[in-house]
Amino acid sequence: MNDETILLMCAQCGTKNRIPKQRIHERPVCGKCRIPLPVGAYSDRPRDIGDSEFHKEVLVSRDPVLVDFWGPHCAYCRMLASTIDQIAANFAGRVKVFKINVEEHSRTPSQYGIQGIPSLLLFKNGKAVDRMVGVLSRDEIERRLLPHIDKS
Repeated sequence: MNDETILLMCAQCGTKNRIPKQRIHERPVCGKCRIPLPVGAYSDRPRDIGDSEFHKEVLVSRDPVLVDFWGPHCAYCRMLASTIDQIAANFAGRVKVFKINVEEHSRTPSQYGIQGIPSLLLFKNGKAVDRMVGVLSRDEIERRLLPHIDKS
Protein backbone atom coordinates (compact mmCIF):
# COMPACT_ATOMS: atom_id res chain seq x y z
CA MET A 1 0.00 0.00 0.00
CA ASN A 2 1.39 3.39 -0.91
CA ASP A 3 0.59 6.87 0.42
CA GLU A 4 -2.02 7.39 -2.29
CA THR A 5 -4.31 4.48 -1.37
CA ILE A 6 -5.99 3.13 1.74
CA LEU A 7 -6.88 -0.51 2.33
CA LEU A 8 -10.33 -0.96 3.88
CA MET A 9 -11.86 -4.29 4.87
CA CYS A 10 -15.57 -4.75 4.30
CA ALA A 11 -17.42 -5.44 7.55
CA GLN A 12 -20.00 -7.54 5.67
CA CYS A 13 -17.96 -9.93 3.49
CA GLY A 14 -14.35 -9.37 4.62
CA THR A 15 -13.10 -8.30 1.18
CA LYS A 16 -10.10 -5.97 1.21
CA ASN A 17 -10.76 -2.86 -0.88
CA ARG A 18 -8.05 -0.46 -2.07
CA ILE A 19 -9.43 3.09 -2.10
CA PRO A 20 -7.59 6.12 -3.53
CA LYS A 21 -6.92 8.52 -0.66
CA GLN A 22 -8.41 11.46 -2.52
CA ARG A 23 -11.72 9.55 -2.91
CA ILE A 24 -12.09 8.39 0.70
CA HIS A 25 -14.82 10.99 1.32
CA GLU A 26 -17.01 9.83 -1.60
CA ARG A 27 -18.63 7.11 0.52
CA PRO A 28 -16.88 4.13 -1.08
CA VAL A 29 -18.62 0.76 -1.26
CA CYS A 30 -17.23 -2.77 -1.28
CA GLY A 31 -16.30 -3.96 -4.74
CA LYS A 32 -17.77 -7.41 -4.02
CA CYS A 33 -20.97 -6.92 -2.01
CA ARG A 34 -21.58 -3.18 -2.59
CA ILE A 35 -21.99 -2.44 1.15
CA PRO A 36 -20.65 0.99 2.29
CA LEU A 37 -17.12 0.71 3.68
CA PRO A 38 -16.16 1.94 7.17
CA VAL A 39 -14.11 5.08 6.54
CA GLY A 40 -14.57 6.79 9.91
CA ALA A 41 -11.02 6.15 11.16
CA TYR A 42 -9.59 7.62 7.94
CA SER A 43 -11.52 10.84 8.20
CA ASP A 44 -9.90 14.16 7.48
CA ARG A 45 -11.41 15.36 10.77
CA PRO A 46 -10.60 14.18 14.29
CA ARG A 47 -13.21 11.82 15.72
CA ASP A 48 -14.50 11.91 19.29
CA ILE A 49 -14.13 8.65 21.20
CA GLY A 50 -14.67 7.61 24.79
CA ASP A 51 -13.16 5.22 27.30
CA SER A 52 -15.11 2.28 25.89
CA GLU A 53 -13.79 2.79 22.34
CA PHE A 54 -10.19 3.55 23.25
CA HIS A 55 -8.85 -0.01 23.15
CA LYS A 56 -10.47 -0.87 19.81
CA GLU A 57 -9.66 2.42 18.07
CA VAL A 58 -6.22 3.20 19.50
CA LEU A 59 -4.44 0.26 21.11
CA VAL A 60 -5.07 -2.33 18.39
CA SER A 61 -4.58 0.07 15.46
CA ARG A 62 -1.80 -0.76 13.02
CA ASP A 63 -1.57 2.91 12.04
CA PRO A 64 -0.08 5.63 14.23
CA VAL A 65 -2.78 7.30 16.34
CA LEU A 66 -2.76 10.83 17.71
CA VAL A 67 -5.11 11.34 20.67
CA ASP A 68 -6.06 14.83 21.82
CA PHE A 69 -7.13 14.91 25.48
CA TRP A 70 -9.18 18.08 25.83
CA GLY A 71 -11.96 19.79 27.75
CA PRO A 72 -14.76 22.05 26.48
CA HIS A 73 -14.05 24.70 29.13
CA CYS A 74 -10.32 24.86 28.34
CA ALA A 75 -9.37 27.97 26.31
CA TYR A 76 -6.04 26.42 25.29
CA CYS A 77 -7.86 23.32 24.02
CA ARG A 78 -10.06 25.51 21.84
CA MET A 79 -6.94 27.28 20.54
CA LEU A 80 -5.37 23.94 19.59
CA ALA A 81 -8.57 22.55 17.97
CA SER A 82 -7.98 24.10 14.54
CA THR A 83 -4.40 22.82 14.53
CA ILE A 84 -5.64 19.30 15.32
CA ASP A 85 -8.16 19.62 12.47
CA GLN A 86 -5.32 20.58 10.10
CA ILE A 87 -3.19 17.65 11.29
CA ALA A 88 -6.09 15.25 10.67
CA ALA A 89 -6.58 16.62 7.16
CA ASN A 90 -2.87 16.61 6.28
CA PHE A 91 -2.30 13.07 7.53
CA ALA A 92 -5.63 11.45 6.54
CA GLY A 93 -5.02 7.82 5.69
CA ARG A 94 -1.64 7.75 7.43
CA VAL A 95 -2.44 8.80 11.01
CA LYS A 96 -5.72 8.35 12.87
CA VAL A 97 -6.70 11.36 14.97
CA PHE A 98 -9.08 11.07 17.91
CA LYS A 99 -10.25 13.42 20.65
CA ILE A 100 -11.20 12.44 24.20
CA ASN A 101 -13.20 14.86 26.32
CA VAL A 102 -11.64 14.50 29.79
CA GLU A 103 -14.76 15.91 31.46
CA GLU A 104 -16.90 13.09 30.08
CA HIS A 105 -14.35 10.28 30.09
CA SER A 106 -11.94 10.01 33.01
CA ARG A 107 -10.67 6.41 32.94
CA THR A 108 -8.37 6.72 29.92
CA PRO A 109 -6.85 10.11 30.89
CA SER A 110 -6.21 8.75 34.38
CA GLN A 111 -4.63 5.58 33.00
CA TYR A 112 -2.17 7.63 30.93
CA GLY A 113 -1.40 10.19 33.63
CA ILE A 114 -3.02 13.16 31.92
CA GLN A 115 -2.70 15.97 34.45
CA GLY A 116 -3.05 19.02 32.24
CA ILE A 117 -4.91 19.77 29.04
CA PRO A 118 -4.51 20.03 26.18
CA SER A 119 -2.36 16.91 26.03
CA LEU A 120 -1.56 14.92 22.91
CA LEU A 121 -0.42 11.30 23.03
CA LEU A 122 0.96 9.57 19.97
CA PHE A 123 0.46 5.80 19.89
CA LYS A 124 2.15 3.28 17.64
CA ASN A 125 1.51 -0.45 17.85
CA GLY A 126 -0.54 0.06 21.01
CA LYS A 127 2.15 1.94 22.92
CA ALA A 128 2.40 5.64 23.75
CA VAL A 129 5.55 6.80 21.94
CA ASP A 130 5.29 10.56 22.44
CA ARG A 131 3.54 13.03 24.75
CA MET A 132 2.94 16.69 23.91
CA VAL A 133 1.45 19.03 26.50
CA GLY A 134 0.10 22.52 25.91
CA VAL A 135 -0.49 24.49 22.74
CA LEU A 136 2.08 23.52 20.13
CA SER A 137 2.42 24.73 16.56
CA ARG A 138 1.30 22.56 13.68
CA ASP A 139 4.93 22.37 12.49
CA GLU A 140 6.09 21.06 15.87
CA ILE A 141 3.37 18.40 16.04
CA GLU A 142 4.06 17.30 12.45
CA ARG A 143 7.81 17.16 13.16
CA ARG A 144 7.13 14.76 16.02
CA LEU A 145 4.64 12.68 13.98
CA LEU A 146 6.80 12.12 10.89
CA PRO A 147 9.31 9.65 12.38
CA HIS A 148 6.42 7.34 13.34
CA ILE A 149 4.76 7.18 9.92
CA ASP A 150 5.61 4.18 7.76
CA LYS A 151 7.24 5.18 4.50
CA SER A 152 5.89 2.15 2.61
